[in-house]
Amino acid sequence: MIKSRFKEMKQLLARSKYFKLVCGAGNENAEEVRKLTTVYTLGGANGFDVSAQPHIVEACVDGIDRAYVLADELKINIPIRPFITVSVGMPGDHHVRKAFVEPEPCIECNLCIPACPTDAIPESLVVIRDLCIGCGDCEVVCPPKANAIKYEHNAKKLEEMLPLCLEAGAENIELHAAVAANDAIMKEWEVVCNAQQDHVISMCLDRNHLSNSHLIERIKNAHKIAGDRLIIQADGVPMSGGKDDYNTTLQAIAIADVIQKNLIKKERAFWHMPILLSGGTNSYTGKMAKMCDINFGGVAIGTHARKIVKPFIESENFDSDLVNLNKAVEIAAELVEINLSP
Repeated sequence: MIKSRFKEMKQLLARSKYFKLVCGAGNENAEEVRKLTTVYTLGGANGFDVSAQPHIVEACVDGIDRAYVLADELKINIPIRPFITVSVGMPGDHHVRKAFVEPEPCIECNLCIPACPTDAIPESLVVIRDLCIGCGDCEVVCPPKANAIKYEHNAKKLEEMLPLCLEAGAENIELHAAVAANDAIMKEWEVVCNAQQDHVISMCLDRNHLSNSHLIERIKNAHKIAGDRLIIQADGVPMSGGKDDYNTTLQAIAIADVIQKNLIKKERAFWHMPILLSGGTNSYTGKMAKMCDINFGGVAIGTHARKIVKPFIESENFDSDLVNLNKAVEIAAELVEINLSP
């Protein structure tokens, strides 16, 4: 079973047919994750990326199971059970930090409340940790004279947490490694590789702290440990998918282009290494990648994918109103199809 699932995953990547919904490495809202995974399983997604918490993995499993129950009634075929990936990250990576408001410098202008894309900041200005995804939108609007938004690392003891996540139903692990500390990253990468030795593992990288040459060197080091299980998630601009246009997704295509030209096309060992496009990904990502002759294994979409179905999953009757659910599924299916179509 494990070998067949690994083979299925590799085939999806080889055919550029892998669509991963990113629920958010910092998103610990179990109900939202359950609803998102129900909608996108029915919509054709074959991968989900969730926080490395066993109860969040279980919520994801519940959402997938619910989709299978509803599939016959909605006349939808689910060809492959979606793969669940848990995301972990290094201190300093935006994906695994939590914002908080320091009361003393805060001037209570409340600009951060509407700026938060996940409604994690209520009128009390006490950030709801389970909803915060560390995107930094609140910090952008916070007046310089206040500078009240701070962050703390959402620390997880990987050696203890990862086996529990795998036991709960996760199959793959992703390390967000977009920080400068190379030695520390490779130690964490070894922990990830040791925790999951039977499936693909991915390293998420952007160019915020890395030159092109350092980016390629880090991928080579990761490959030495993971071999053909390695996926590189090319993160253009993390959590920037608010706008649905070419400019937003441009950097995701650009980093993939760097990897393809400077590594995949030059070294035989990397000819078949899959690249996932992420960070600013939207309905234009797959089209732009094909225009630029990028050979990508799939697309990982977070902010935009969650945004377009948000009104439907927030419905009080989500679990009973199939008309509402079907509308959400149609929107999700269109996003999946437009990114993975030939």
